[in-house]
Parts: sequence; C-alpha cells; structure tokens
Amino acid sequence: MRDLRNIIENAIIEYNKYYSPEVETKLISISDKFFEIEFTGSFCYTCGFHDYFDDYKILLEEKGLKANVSEILEIDEGAFVTFEALKIE
Repeated sequence: MRDLRNIIENAIIEYNKYYSPEVETKLISISDKFFEIEFTGSFCYTCGFHDYFDDYKILLEEKGLKANVSEILEIDEGAFVTFEALKIE
C-alpha cells in the first residue's frame, strides 16, 4: 500500500504543478484497491471536463500504476473521482 500511496501522491504533486490554478487535485481516501481524488477549480469546459481525469490517469501510468476511473461524483466546483488500482509495475 505504501508504493500505491507514493505513486498517487507524486502524481498529485506533478499534476498540480502543471494544471494549477485551473485545476487542483487532493487525495481524499485510499484503500487496498480504490482511491478517491478531489478535482477542484475553474476548469476549461470546452477542453472536456472528463479529460482532466484521464490526464491524471495517464500520469499514474507514467509512474507505474495502471488504474481505471470507477466513479465520478460531480460537485459545483469540480468532482470526486474514484479510481481502481489495477496493477503497479
């Protein structure tokens, strides 16, 4: 679980480096297989709201974690996105 947390947190740092202040991410919860990330900000809706979640998923893959989006709960300023951790390489 430690490797999983490290990958997720490193991806959050890198993601926020490139997307903030337009979008910021924060780890909300983590378990053995699932983790929830909060995405907040002004977003560029013409770019595709869900593209932001896919970009985070790609960052995870670059860091060695294959994951899928399993649930998206949209809120006024963003979304809570639950990912399923599939495999750490």
